[in-house]
Order: sequence, then C-alpha cells, then structure tokens
Amino acid sequence: MIPIHDDNPTEITPYATYTIMALCVWAFFWELSQANNLDQVFYSMGVVPAVLFGKTMLAPEIAVIPPWASIFTSMFLHGSWMHLLSNMLYLWIFGNNVEDAMGHGRFIVFYLMCGIAAALFQVLSDTSSVIPMVGASGAISGVLGAYLLLYPHATVLVAVPMGFFFYTARIPAGFVLILWFLMQLLSSSFTSQAGGVAFGAHVGGFLAGMILIPLFREKCHRLHFFGRRF
Repeated sequence: MIPIHDDNPTEITPYATYTIMALCVWAFFWELSQANNLDQVFYSMGVVPAVLFGKTMLAPEIAVIPPWASIFTSMFLHGSWMHLLSNMLYLWIFGNNVEDAMGHGRFIVFYLMCGIAAALFQVLSDTSSVIPMVGASGAISGVLGAYLLLYPHATVLVAVPMGFFFYTARIPAGFVLILWFLMQLLSSSFTSQAGGVAFGAHVGGFLAGMILIPLFREKCHRLHFFGRRF
C-alpha cells in the first residue's frame, strides 16, 4: 500500500518541510559525486553505534566530525534512490500538515528531536555494531506519529498493488499509519540492522512523534486518541 497524497489542506506554506527535502536531495547528489568513496562517506557521516558509544574509533582520515554530530548528518544521507524517494514521498504527504500544526521553527526542532530519538532507539539495541546507519526514516517516522494524533480522520489516497496492476482507494489516515507502524514493529522483531533497514529507528521515531506532539502543537490543533479529543 503506497500513499499518493492526502486530502488535508494547510494554512501555511511548509517552508521547513521543503527545506529538509531539498537538503536530503542535495546530500544525495553529493553522495553520487563521491561514488568511489561512498563507504567512507557513510562511516564518516552515518551513525556507527560502536563509535557513538566509544567502543571503537574510526580511522583518522574519515573521523571528520565528532561522533555525536553523526546523529544529525545521518538524517540527510540515503543509501539508494529508492531509499530517498520513499522517504521524500512520506515527508511530502504528511510533513506539511504537521508543520502547519506547529509552525516552521518548532517543526524543525521537532523533526530533529524525533531523528535523535529514532537513532538512539536503534543503536541501543546493539551498541557494539559497526554498521553505519543513514537516512531520514527515523525523523520522518516521528512526523507520521504526530500526524496520527493530529489528523487520524483525514483521507489518504493509496495505491494497492494487485499482481501487475495498482488499484487506488481513499482510506482514513489513521488506518494507513497504524498499519504502517505495525509493519515496522513486526519487522523490527525479526530483522536486525544487518538486514539493511533500521526498523527499530522507525518504531522509535514514530513513538517519539506521538510523545512530543502535545508539546509542539499549537493549542488550536486538537489531538485524537482512541476516539477522544484533547
């Protein structure tokens, strides 16, 4: 099930969302220019759990930033075109409304905090791992968690693959996002980071978004939780 767009207008232009997307795209094209040294880029700018927790050190020639700073730089790197495009699709659909609910500045802080929480949720599962973690997925998962509490009744147009064909349907956002979260939770239970996707970061980011949204939303935007508004 692939979301295409939501029927949920905004009152502001989501400049922060656009800026984050532009930075991710720019960073990916920069990665392409470093194709001969891409492994070094991921180790230099990605989150390596063992390095973050001081259990090992990078070679001096690639230790270009402090380990803690890699949590931020990793949010703008992606491992492939599909990785980038899927993340940007979700941010494009859901980020503008979440930004609308909190304003530009608070959205940036919220986004970064969700990314930090997602990274820590993943790396704490194996602090000895030397596999670099990159991608905006964790931070964007926080956006999805916030959207779930803000707009569960909004309608999302999705494409459902059926063999060689795609069928479209309009489905409540709450259903789409809860199903997405359950899939990440199930995948994180059976897949390690070595599998190529940090599902734990998706789970951690989503939960962080749900926890943080009451603190960041403007009070005029009500939250929905199990049928109750608050």
